[in-house]
Amino acid sequence: MRVSTANAYDNTISLLTRRQAELSKLQENLTTGKRVMRPSDDPVAATLAETAANRLSRTQADLRALDASTTSLQQAESGLAESSELIIKVRDLLVSAGNATFTGSEREDVARQLEGLREQLIAVANRKDSAGRTLYGGLGGAATPFVDLYGPSGAGVQFQGQRGQAAAGAASLPQAFDGEAIWMRVPQGNGTFTIGLDPANTGGMSTDMGQVADPTLLTGDAYRIDIADVAGTLQYTVTNTTTGTPVAGHTGVPYVAGGTISFDGLSLQMRGTPAAGDRIDVAPASGPTDLFQVVQDAVNALRSPSAGNSAALSQGLARAMTELDAGHDRVLMARGRAGEWLNRSDSLGGLMEDRSLDLKTEKARLEEMDMVQGLSDFKSMEVGLEAAIKSYAQVQRLSLFSVI
Repeated sequence: MRVSTANAYDNTISLLTRRQAELSKLQENLTTGKRVMRPSDDPVAATLAETAANRLSRTQADLRALDASTTSLQQAESGLAESSELIIKVRDLLVSAGNATFTGSEREDVARQLEGLREQLIAVANRKDSAGRTLYGGLGGAATPFVDLYGPSGAGVQFQGQRGQAAAGAASLPQAFDGEAIWMRVPQGNGTFTIGLDPANTGGMSTDMGQVADPTLLTGDAYRIDIADVAGTLQYTVTNTTTGTPVAGHTGVPYVAGGTISFDGLSLQMRGTPAAGDRIDVAPASGPTDLFQVVQDAVNALRSPSAGNSAALSQGLARAMTELDAGHDRVLMARGRAGEWLNRSDSLGGLMEDRSLDLKTEKARLEEMDMVQGLSDFKSMEVGLEAAIKSYAQVQRLSLFSVI
């Protein structure tokens, strides 16, 4: 079989052109540092690299969202710390206000300081993060979640946000706390019942905040403890005002200062010396109060006409401090939750950074080329192409006419 000289030349030119295109492509790869520049270069590697790129994009988006949540949580934790400090200042003022030697003007000075601290607490509760989102608005719904309606016809501080707490996800954290649960769910009294003195009392009797002696015996009824003078002896009688019947075993009992009385699963300690006709009211806790109202109740107690009666003032301040401590516990609990979430944020951030690094490494392994191997291949291909071109040039000059 005879192959024409023209056909051989065409095949050689085609081969040289293809080799030159391969060399040019390899040079392009070396310039960019990528082995796969288009899907046609390696369809499988291109698909896997695109998948890694998508996962990397999602991970980086989650990391940005986590950073935003972390910033908000840090600001929320700082606000809770400030709230805790304000509550401690309020408690210190309440302790000082219990001084029996204080005059009316001194009590008024304490009341004004308490009002200022109350306003600061409200400002902290309405604080926003750097993006303008409320930090304690729960699930949102209000630009100012805590609205102060206190006044002659007001109802104290009202929560205008949306109750609830966003759940933490596998790669995300809440950016706001449920402020209603932090400041607006303070148990009244000791959490089960409240003890109050009749404003008309004239003696020096007061009580502690009481405690539950036996939960199984609690009735949930209201009671009244009346003091009477019988033949020169002070006696007390406990009456269930819900049923209108005296409590068995607590009728006409001699009063003992500092003594503890127990009935229907609850107990309380009576202090001081009462006067005949004095009364103590015991009522079931009707529901939660709020920290702002607790401070306002303390202000009202200091400005009350009965504030000159040290027993009445001590009773009011003691209840305020008990409820204040319960509210402080809720603030500290929320602060602890913030710290836990910040720790979790650090852990999640580290995991996401590691995941991003792994995905970047995988994408680079699929797309990028080995520069050392690439340079070696390029040099070998370049030498081969030069040799082929020189050989072709020599063969092309061969002709019978050159030997005639």
